[in-house]
Amino acid sequence: MRLRRSLAAGLVGLATLTLGSASLATASTAPFEPPTHSLRALAAKSGLRVGVAINPGGLKNKDYRHIAGRQFSTITPENEMKWETLEPTRGTFDWSGAERLVNFAEQHGQLVRGHTLMWHNQLPGWLTSGVQDGSIGNAELRRILHRHITRTVTHFKGRIWQWDVANEFFTDSNPSKINPDDFWVSHLGAGILDKAFRWAHKADPKALLFYNDYNIAGEDISNAKFQAVHDWAKGAIQRGVPIDGIGDQGHLDTQYPFPYAMTHDLRSYARLGLKTAITEADVRTFVNNAEEQVPTNHLGTLAQPYEFSQMVKACLQVRACISFTVWGVSDANSWVPGVFTGEGYALLWDVNMQRKPAYFAVRQDLALAAGAQRRNGA
Repeated sequence: MRLRRSLAAGLVGLATLTLGSASLATASTAPFEPPTHSLRALAAKSGLRVGVAINPGGLKNKDYRHIAGRQFSTITPENEMKWETLEPTRGTFDWSGAERLVNFAEQHGQLVRGHTLMWHNQLPGWLTSGVQDGSIGNAELRRILHRHITRTVTHFKGRIWQWDVANEFFTDSNPSKINPDDFWVSHLGAGILDKAFRWAHKADPKALLFYNDYNIAGEDISNAKFQAVHDWAKGAIQRGVPIDGIGDQGHLDTQYPFPYAMTHDLRSYARLGLKTAITEADVRTFVNNAEEQVPTNHLGTLAQPYEFSQMVKACLQVRACISFTVWGVSDANSWVPGVFTGEGYALLWDVNMQRKPAYFAVRQDLALAAGAQRRNGA
């Protein structure tokens, strides 16, 4: 299995990272220097950004800040750029939480993935109730969405590297398709995806615009969802939609087989001329309870680092895969126990902020890729 990128790709990637950090970061007295053997430093040698999702509450913890700032080169606001947080009351925006996270990233020489502009979940109550009771009609809903995307992207213009413009619009069925029951599609039609990308691009032409979803790189085994997203993206490009990339969330579970089609699928998106990214990586397994999150089967402790390693390798093998983001700093901050009853242990650090075997597996893969670059003259 080839785990290196070409010399040219590595050099271009490093140049891009340097220029990207300089253009998107605020002025500071000196650039942040990560530890030599951190995940971010090792990944940079292969032209890859390695990121993490964070929240303002977590930053109150010193160990959390230390890990988020030193180990990762990109930051994704876990919830602070979602609509219900940004505009809890109609017409009144609260940028404070998102600003704190963007400022943290800039202070640590990190880029930011904006998440997310259009999604059926975590919408403000005033919007969903207005649509439900008929006080917000479809024409007005379209205007509200246009304003939200434009105002949000404009507010952060020049400070966001990648935007997840549209999130989770395809069904889990076989064959998969754009979900006709999705909140936005059911009121505004499937064409609203194209419009969202056009609006975001107009607000910030330099930001990379992504479609983001789960099970779109072979995780559904049938590969039906991948095919649907691939075909939609191909059509969007032909329609002149300003889409730059596809983000596969990468939420895995040790009770299911690893999606070995992942490398193939990422390459297939790349052949369309798109960048790719693993955007929300975690690998959950069955645990004793939500607080301690000790795996109940020792095989889970072997499968978890293995599947993280396989995801990283899949990304490293595809030149167009520009970032790999873990969905949380530690198991104590993970969304998994609250959503998947009896499961947890999904991240690289445990509930006590201690590095797990998965961390060392990922670091080893990044080190091997960096070594391959050195052996080839990088």
